[in-house]
Amino acid sequence: MSTDHVVSAKKGRGRPKQFDRDDALDKALELFWRHGYEATSLADLVEATGAKAPTLYGEFGNKEGLFRAAAERYMTKFAERGRALLTNPNCTVSEATEDFMRDTAALYTDKNLPSGCFLICTSAALSSQSDDVAQMLRARHHFQENMLADFLRARQVKGDISPAADIHTLAKYLMCIMQGMAVQARDGATQEELDNIVSTLMAVWPDLTSAGIDKARIAVEA
Repeated sequence: MSTDHVVSAKKGRGRPKQFDRDDALDKALELFWRHGYEATSLADLVEATGAKAPTLYGEFGNKEGLFRAAAERYMTKFAERGRALLTNPNCTVSEATEDFMRDTAALYTDKNLPSGCFLICTSAALSSQSDDVAQMLRARHHFQENMLADFLRARQVKGDISPAADIHTLAKYLMCIMQGMAVQARDGATQEELDNIVSTLMAVWPDLTSAGIDKARIAVEA
């Protein structure tokens, strides 16, 4: 064998491709988001990430470990950008809330991502056998709700929201709207349609934040 042939063979083999954890998580996140936790197999993840099964096991332990890491990736990439909008010091409470909700509508209908919300979409398709995963997702839901409550409570302390407003219920109300928008997006709703929902919310926002929710009236009407 000639020296030139040996050199050519070595160049052809090249260096082994290094494992890119963030890239693998992004691809796993999209796969779980689109198909759900239980419907996504390890073989699907291997194909999507381009990593071998031993590499994924070595990095994440098992499929559940990879899913948990993907959920954290989602929170870092998308939930944290919502926090930045809520805590913008240049916005009124109404402006910050509207920016947050419209950004949510844009995320849920982004053509480059699966529709809806990763947390909501993956929660809906779980069986009782995946209780640990379900509990983890509920904790992430509570994180978002608590983030909204903290934002509203801080603005209430500053006097931007009436002391009579029920912050706990108001945060849950916003979460219900977000969850409904996620389901609507999954069913094909457009960003314009979700923005119309946000516009409806903002039309009643002054009432929600000025006098709070009249629990006595609700109890009577119920």
